[in-house]
This record gives sequence, C-alpha cells and structure tokens, in this order.
Amino acid sequence: MLAPQLANIDPWARYHYTPAALASFLAAGEADAPRYAIAVGRAIAGAVCIRKNWLRGPYLQFLGILPPYQSQGIGSSVLNWFESQAREVGAQNLWIAASEFNVRALSFYERHGYGRVAVLTDLVVEGSSEILLRKRLPRS
Repeated sequence: MLAPQLANIDPWARYHYTPAALASFLAAGEADAPRYAIAVGRAIAGAVCIRKNWLRGPYLQFLGILPPYQSQGIGSSVLNWFESQAREVGAQNLWIAASEFNVRALSFYERHGYGRVAVLTDLVVEGSSEILLRKRLPRS
C-alpha cells in the first residue's frame, strides 16, 4: 500500500525506485533490520526500518512519511523513539544517511542533533552523494 505512494516522492522518485522495489524492501524479513509501520489513528502514515547493530549503535535505514502526514511532528516522534530504543541497549551512536539533494531531510536531522560526518559519493547512483550523519549518545 505504501510503496506506490513513496515511489512518487523524493528521494525514491529521483532515484527511480519502482513501487515493486520499495514493496519488496518494506516486506523483507531481516532479524537485524526490522520494519515498522507508522500509524496515525487507523491510517498508515509511513514506514521506518532500523538496522540494529551498525557502528556502536543503530542505523536508521529507511524513514518514509507520506506527504499528508509530513510537518506534523511524526518524524520527530520517530526519531525520539529511535533514540530511546538505542539508549535502552546502551548504544553510543545513532546513524542516518540522507541524499545530498534532500535539503529538507538534512535540515530535519541536524535540528535533532545529528552532525555530518562523511560524504558517500556515488553510493546509490553515479553523480549523487549521500551524507552520513551521526548523533553521539553520552554514556550513562
């Protein structure tokens, strides 16, 4: 249900992800990379995928929120949940990557305390870069 709608928005539209490719990714069952639906009431507003064990902390592999639900605090709630889950297991870092052209996403993550740590050139497609962001979690 989500895949056709997500395939029409950036960054997936710009990278020409098909609805079938997104549906396959969202439906995949990986023990270390669970997928979650983002529900608002009875409606599905988006999806999130967390890679649990990355570089001393989890990696937010996928966050997609449908346009009608954007700018309503849902993304902030997801990031708060992501951080609380990481703190529960004693993670030292939170990781996210966003496409260089996705200025809105980069700004959003930076407002939530993530800092740019690397540019990953030609990672998804030739001629485009992904920006790796990290948020350090203090030790308790």
